[in-house]
Amino acid sequence: MVKIDASDRRILHELKHDGRVSNVDLAERVHLSASTCLRRIQELERKGIIRGYRAVTDRERLGHGFVTYVSVGLSSHTKAALEDFETAMRHADEVVECHKVAGTFEYLLRVESTDLDSYKRFHTDALGTHPHVSAITTYLVMDSPKDDRA
Repeated sequence: MVKIDASDRRILHELKHDGRVSNVDLAERVHLSASTCLRRIQELERKGIIRGYRAVTDRERLGHGFVTYVSVGLSSHTKAALEDFETAMRHADEVVECHKVAGTFEYLLRVESTDLDSYKRFHTDALGTHPHVSAITTYLVMDSPKDDRA
């Protein structure tokens, strides 16, 4: 774990909420000179604390407003079976997050699709035909009162 100080935490907080803020405005917000602020950002990037910058998109306007979380259990827990499933999920356009988890199932997926029919196709054609999938539970997102993902 890399140690950071209060100034770095303030920089990260501001960038998390507005990754396009100019260095001058950011420096002003965190009470540093522009050159010091820029050096700190570059150091955070060099250390891998800041891994990149992203655009936050409106899923509904892009036709991906139907969001579900899906727990997936596998019938086989071999390394090959896990890698096969992970490869399949990397290639599934609907899967925007795939997490290997500990508990009663092996994976938790965040799936974004156009509507219920397109989700059902993914459920049937991608998950339902995968040779190692033994259990699927779908959780429909009705609203997201907090979503800080970039």
